[in-house]
Amino acid sequence: MLRKSRWTMFTLLFAFVMIMSACGNNNKNSGSSASQSTEPSKSASASASSSAASGSAAAPSEGAVDTSKEVKLKMIFVGPKPVDYDSVFAELNKKLKEKINATIEGEFLDWSDWAQKYPLKLAADENFDLIYSANWAGYNDQALKGGFLELTDDMLAKYMPQTWKNMSKVSWDQAKVNGKLYMVPQNRGESVEKLILYREDLRKKYNLPAIDSPEAYATYLKTVAEKEKGIVPFTPETGDWKFHNLDRVLLKQQNEWNMFDLDMPFAFKLTDEKGQVFNVYNTPEFKQLATYYKDLADHNAWSKNVLNSKNDHQADFKAGKTASITHNNGTLGALMALMRQENSPYEVALADINQGKKKSVAISTQNGTSVHATSKNPERALMAIDLLQNDKELHDLIMYGINGVHYEPVGDDKYKALDKNPNYTGFSNWSFNSPLNRDNEAFPQEASDLVKSWEANVYHYPLETFVFDNSKVKTEIANVGNVMLRYGIPLEYGLVKDIDKGLADLNKQLDAAGIAKIQTELQSQIDAFLAKN
Repeated sequence: MLRKSRWTMFTLLFAFVMIMSACGNNNKNSGSSASQSTEPSKSASASASSSAASGSAAAPSEGAVDTSKEVKLKMIFVGPKPVDYDSVFAELNKKLKEKINATIEGEFLDWSDWAQKYPLKLAADENFDLIYSANWAGYNDQALKGGFLELTDDMLAKYMPQTWKNMSKVSWDQAKVNGKLYMVPQNRGESVEKLILYREDLRKKYNLPAIDSPEAYATYLKTVAEKEKGIVPFTPETGDWKFHNLDRVLLKQQNEWNMFDLDMPFAFKLTDEKGQVFNVYNTPEFKQLATYYKDLADHNAWSKNVLNSKNDHQADFKAGKTASITHNNGTLGALMALMRQENSPYEVALADINQGKKKSVAISTQNGTSVHATSKNPERALMAIDLLQNDKELHDLIMYGINGVHYEPVGDDKYKALDKNPNYTGFSNWSFNSPLNRDNEAFPQEASDLVKSWEANVYHYPLETFVFDNSKVKTEIANVGNVMLRYGIPLEYGLVKDIDKGLADLNKQLDAAGIAKIQTELQSQIDAFLAKN
């Protein structure tokens, strides 16, 4: 009720301001489409910049945004706080204060426990203005729970005119939940397919075959476990995941499935135009994978304490403590570049063990920024996002740090990482991805070649932009999630001795948790979506 009341007050205030400013736009419909871009007659950020720079507290000119009052914004990021956060954000805030009379304070949720803390930040109704949001971080769910402020066409056009103009209709539409927008998505596409980063020097040392299949990867893991004491063959990504990144490689990609939400055990075949969903745990493919995992666990392919590990898998790989990890191409390529920049003693390489399989790209909600539903300064928050995505100087600062300290620009679209570059990496500034992004000139050629080969063969499917509204089955989803953690994850790490019994117990518990109701609702929405498209 508190959030609804505050939103109602904000809506009324916003409508009053729009009328008084004589904008000539009376569309205050909260459900209006963000797909019909209107060119703002005047850049809000430019107007704000001149007002703030002059230091004038006078009322703004007609149609301009009043930035005479200084505002201190707070943003929640995921990932560890950068070592050089203070120096970079000091420079960033100087520029923001000049342009819109606002500053940003960052709070960081470390990778070891972000999955637990993130929803609590929103549930506790803490005082902050902006938060990193993404489909893999529960964007749809949090939007439906009322954690994020709804963003209307009028707000976007007035407070972030550059983003409103530059963002494609498809990107805005992909970020809608039940026809309403709660996120400013990234404005640059990326691949989300997972790869394996491994120690090429160890593969060569033991004369192992190229890692180009699940079988070859298993041979590598078993060999490292047997002959390299003190090195963990594989370390997973930490977090409250129901399916881990290796599942995405060996289950989702290997079988050419798509899984709507990794908090639910449902998938459909990419080639199935009818979008018939099925319970992953009831498939022979999952049983085969559980057997594969059991064999690896029996050969010590990962830590016995894997379920409770809080280790940073990237840091462990960089330090030589683990022999392989999984992530997307961009993340692993950046880690390779960093290791080479620091003259790492380890030779590393990428493995795609799903060669020839269909590849897909991320929708716009892979990374984004949302305004907290109870923010006291939503207008200035949107203006800040607009600048961080579209102002070259500010974009370079938030993405790469300080010129001459953390990086050197190479032309307009590349950069050279300097010695202090590691002091400003590893957190979710990706929400500000845009056409202004620079690419690391040291980004491995093999990673770039993989991206190019994938982009040439991207597979688009009818349900690519489908968004599931789980509001009718929230209780069942929570119950199913708990079952997945208790009965599913142990199977996925090969910790259950009797796989048949483990699967039977898992599916029995899922039935009791209400999985059938979720599947019926999901299929119903898919059928309706396909009928309209």
